[in-house]
Amino acid sequence: MAWLEITVNTDPKKIDQTATRLTARGFADLVIEDQQEFETFLEGNRDYWDYIDEELQEKLQGLSRIKLYLEDTDEAGMKRLRETVEEMGLPMTVEAMPETDWEESWKDNYPPQEIGEKLVILPYWLADSYAGERTPVILDPGLTFGTGSHPTTRMVVQTMEQLVKPGFHCLDLGSGSGILSLAALALGAAQATGIDIDPKAEDIARENAAYNGFAHPAFTALTGNVTQDHRLMNDLAGRHWDLVLVNIVADVIIGLAPVLPNFLAPDTALICSGILDVRLEEVLAALKAAGLTVTMVKEEEDWRCLLAEK
Repeated sequence: MAWLEITVNTDPKKIDQTATRLTARGFADLVIEDQQEFETFLEGNRDYWDYIDEELQEKLQGLSRIKLYLEDTDEAGMKRLRETVEEMGLPMTVEAMPETDWEESWKDNYPPQEIGEKLVILPYWLADSYAGERTPVILDPGLTFGTGSHPTTRMVVQTMEQLVKPGFHCLDLGSGSGILSLAALALGAAQATGIDIDPKAEDIARENAAYNGFAHPAFTALTGNVTQDHRLMNDLAGRHWDLVLVNIVADVIIGLAPVLPNFLAPDTALICSGILDVRLEEVLAALKAAGLTVTMVKEEEDWRCLLAEK
């Protein structure tokens, strides 16, 4: 099946109106590329990011356009689209796309990823074909929330390899896909509990755990915010954790710092990652104010990973 990529160029003041008009004419699957929309999204979600790719920002600079896709045989749809765009007085470009199996081609972006010295991250469709010597951690990368490709995750796993021992109990705050909890179990931990504020993450993490043959009580996924839910915090604080993992962003780590000591015993290791180099001193100050001692700082590219204790 061959497809056409159609680009309708507009301006920020008209992009919502243009999208509404196209939707009303039956073109529902629209891709909006607009600098102002992007910046508005970032401003409303500051708790979830600490770094934006400069190349992506440059690509969106001054951009305001809508893309949509039609089969090259859809003459009626193309006629209706041209009429709609002409009525709005907007320029439109049409580009033929190479034939490919779109339902399967996205998988090419997720090859096996060796991480640390012992593990390999595998998408679920490669689980049965892996013949290497590393211990696999199997994920559904199509569900996002963390796939192991980022330096922050790699540094945590590298550090975990030096710490995790058989029988360990691990607490993963901001667990997302559950990749760090599953890595801990693959390294020999007896139990891992993942907490995330997004309820979707709980289902995703539990599904990924099933790919690896883990279920409760070896792996537990929960939804909650330990800084606001005192019942959840007290429940978790009442257990002994050998390792606590926090791989989020600097602002969230700073916000968590005052409650982190509740989860730490004198023999508990704390790994914090997701910290940009320019935010390092702020995080160090927050952990120190909480009574924690940082014993190691690991670096990769612009990112930092900390090892701390009570």
